[in-house]
This record gives sequence, structure tokens and C-alpha cells, in this order.
Amino acid sequence: MDLLLNLMINGLATGMLIFLLAAGLTLIFGLMDVLNFAHGGLFAWGAYSGVWVYGMTGSFVMAIVGALLTGIILGYVTERFIIQPVYGNHVQQILITLGLMLVLSEMLKVVFGPNQIVASPPDYLSGSWQLGDVVIIKYRAFIILIGVLVFALVHYVLKNTKIGLTVRAGVMNKEMVQALGINIKKVFMLVFMIGSAMAALGGVLLAPYSGVIYAEMGMDFAILAFIVVVIGGMGNFVGSLFAAMLIGLSGAFMTYYVPDLSLAVNMLLMAVVLVVKPQGLFGAKG
Repeated sequence: MDLLLNLMINGLATGMLIFLLAAGLTLIFGLMDVLNFAHGGLFAWGAYSGVWVYGMTGSFVMAIVGALLTGIILGYVTERFIIQPVYGNHVQQILITLGLMLVLSEMLKVVFGPNQIVASPPDYLSGSWQLGDVVIIKYRAFIILIGVLVFALVHYVLKNTKIGLTVRAGVMNKEMVQALGINIKKVFMLVFMIGSAMAALGGVLLAPYSGVIYAEMGMDFAILAFIVVVIGGMGNFVGSLFAAMLIGLSGAFMTYYVPDLSLAVNMLLMAVVLVVKPQGLFGAKG
């Protein structure tokens, strides 16, 4: 039982990191119908900028703020100059955002150097709690808490606020919302910036969790994010949380019990879900 609890905590922490990346991707696709393959690049830039700010200030809070600002700025530039000209064309979106992903990765090497960078959590989040035979690592508990708070906040905004209603209405009928005097372009830009900020937040939280960051990490985790989006249901925010938890837990258990299948378990899960329910676990038909 103690082993199972430890594996579950590890899996939930990993799942929450994946959720923060996938949730931003879900918002951007589900609410704006944009296939953004550069999302992983924003994740990597959040990690690098957060580690840099932490090194300059010694404050992990400032590191998170720096990563969020980086995500917001890059999100604005990406939506304004890269995404807007290709709205409604998925093929062009895939090509141009893949190119942007490569550019963002190479720019990291130009700005921060080609070598891996070591990252560690702040002193107050280092160490662990011992509850009987169960070891709870403080930083992993912190990641789970942040993930729960982000999910609750975004879900509340989408379901219970005017801006959330405007976004959902704009997805259903953009022309009608514009006819009511609402600038739907600004609303969609805001959604894109929020999604980008969530990716950057996931990046800065991942850095101390993994211990090192590298320029290609964006592509690696972007693949995981798309797997989560497909399993949860394209554009379904709740589905992304459930799928990320499923990926995190299955990875933790497989790594311990069947290490040879740990790398393939994500693809296997996606294949099984697509066979049983092609629209995803929480996706709508059509």
C-alpha cells in the first residue's frame, strides 16, 4: 500500500505538469480551432526564462512571474503575427507553427547556450515529509496543488464569468458576437495569451522537477500534450485533466513494474482510446 501511494503521488505530479501544457493547448484548439504545434516552444521558453530569473533574483515566485510574462508576450506575438493570417486553415497552421517551434528551440540555444542547464527547487520546497512508510516529496505536492488551483480557476472563468460566456459564444457563432459589439479578435487573442502562459507555467515548474532543461524539451513534451488532448477529447478542458492524470499514473506504474513498456504506454493508451471511442473519452461526436 505504501508503494502504491508513493507511485500515485509521483504519477499525479507528472500528470499535473503535463496538464498545464495540455490545458493551454486545449483552450487554444477547443475555443479557437487553432492547431498550434509551437506550443511546446512556449513551454521550453517558460522553463528557461524562469530558471534565468531565479538565478538572477533568488526568488522562485519571481521565476514563476517571469515565466508567465514570457508566455504572455510570446503568445501575443505568435497570435498577432503568425496565427491570425492562417485562421481557418489547419494545414497552414500546422506548417507555420512547426516552423515556429524549430525557430523557438534554436533561439533558446542562441540566447542561453546549447548546453543543458541544471535547475533545483528552492530550499523551502526541497526535501520531503515522512508519513509512516509513505514519502511525500514537497515539490511534487506543490506541483499537484498548483495544477488543482489552475484547473479550478480556469474552469470557473469559462463556466461562470462574462468573459467565459463571450469566449464560448464566439466559438459557436463569431459573427453574431461581433454584431453585438464585442471585438472577438481581442477575446481570442486573450485566450491564446492565457494558453501560452499556462504552457510557460508548466515549463518553469518542470525545471526543478526534472533537474535539467534543454532546448529540445519543447518538442518532447508537445508530443505528450497532443496525446493528452486526443485521449481527453479535442477541446475538452475537463478531459485534458483526466487524460493527463491517466498518462502520469500509467507512466509511474509502468516505469516501476514494467520498465520496458514505460516509453510505449502513452501511445498504447491513445490507440486503445481511439479504437473504443474515436472522439476521445470526453469528446463530443461529430
